[in-house]
Amino acid sequence: MNYDLHIGDRLFSSWSLRGWLMFEKFGIPCSVHMVGLYTGTLAQDLAPLAPARLVPAVRLPEGTVLGESLAIAETLAERHPQAGHWPTDPACRATARWLCAEMSAGFHALRDACPMQLQRQYRGFTVSDAVRDDLARIETLWDHARTVSGQGDGWLFGAYSLAEVFYTPVAARIVGYGLPVSEGSLAYCHALLRDPAVRAWRAEGAKITYDPDPYALPLDSTPWPF
Repeated sequence: MNYDLHIGDRLFSSWSLRGWLMFEKFGIPCSVHMVGLYTGTLAQDLAPLAPARLVPAVRLPEGTVLGESLAIAETLAERHPQAGHWPTDPACRATARWLCAEMSAGFHALRDACPMQLQRQYRGFTVSDAVRDDLARIETLWDHARTVSGQGDGWLFGAYSLAEVFYTPVAARIVGYGLPVSEGSLAYCHALLRDPAVRAWRAEGAKITYDPDPYALPLDSTPWPF
């Protein structure tokens, strides 16, 4: 059984990171194929997977093409029920689905103002009211998840789940732009970004040099901390 996973540039493609973690963190082998997000060849590279037009995109072992991260997540959870994509407790599982769906559909101010980049940690980034609202909502959801699961720290529902997959790029934005969150939320972000799989993903992405840098800002910065 072989899956073909198509992804974009590791340092910048938040949705590609999610797609890869759905396989990597749950022990599901896949063949990874890069597409040209920053070379102008995205449409050409994805043409064999039409009508998929964004990354991640997956070709299932039997040939079916699948796009959209939530659809990929649910399909993998259905096909590999023992892998542990979703929490086993019904209340936790329902809440995890809620968190993933809201992340997939929302937080546009945060996503627009702070594109994921795994190169540096900016200092002095100006946080808009809209971004603050998104951060407050994210922390509300994380706190609610912990109330449902009874987990005071660590992963939101005890074991690593798709909730961590979907919020890892959010953690990268919070850390990469020095955004204001509580100590508990920042500790959770650090745990997500210290994960060995995430560090391996970043290390592979760092092998590529970009000129110009897609998301460079005229701000002081320090090297990526993880």
